[in-house]
Amino acid sequence: MNIGDVAERSGLPAKTIRYYEDIGLVKPLRSANGYRSFRNRDVHKLAFLGRARALGFSIEDCRNLLKLYEDDHRTSAEVKHIAEDHLDRIDQKIAELTEMRATLAHLVNACAGDHRPDCPILADLAPKPNEISSAE
Repeated sequence: MNIGDVAERSGLPAKTIRYYEDIGLVKPLRSANGYRSFRNRDVHKLAFLGRARALGFSIEDCRNLLKLYEDDHRTSAEVKHIAEDHLDRIDQKIAELTEMRATLAHLVNACAGDHRPDCPILADLAPKPNEISSAE
């Protein structure tokens, strides 16, 4: 299969497939003229990687998950550990975004949004005098 066929079957752009090859996640065969020749198992790996990336797993997590996917002697505990770590990072990010949203909502509600120049949003964004170190 050529890269166009694999892109269509896996749902990944050809550029992403080339990148995954460059970083060693997939290793298609090469013909004498240098063209890539993908096998069905390459398509399965790429679809797997696409789904893992859609769930937000890092490239390194994907590399480890792919190794486990291909290892018949893996334990589900190893897979669960990677997924739990990722879930913890997602929960942390959600907490940070929730806090960020609350702060911004408070500032938006505090701003009159009228013709006056004073604005609590800009006041909050501006550094406080004691937060700036002098360059002198």
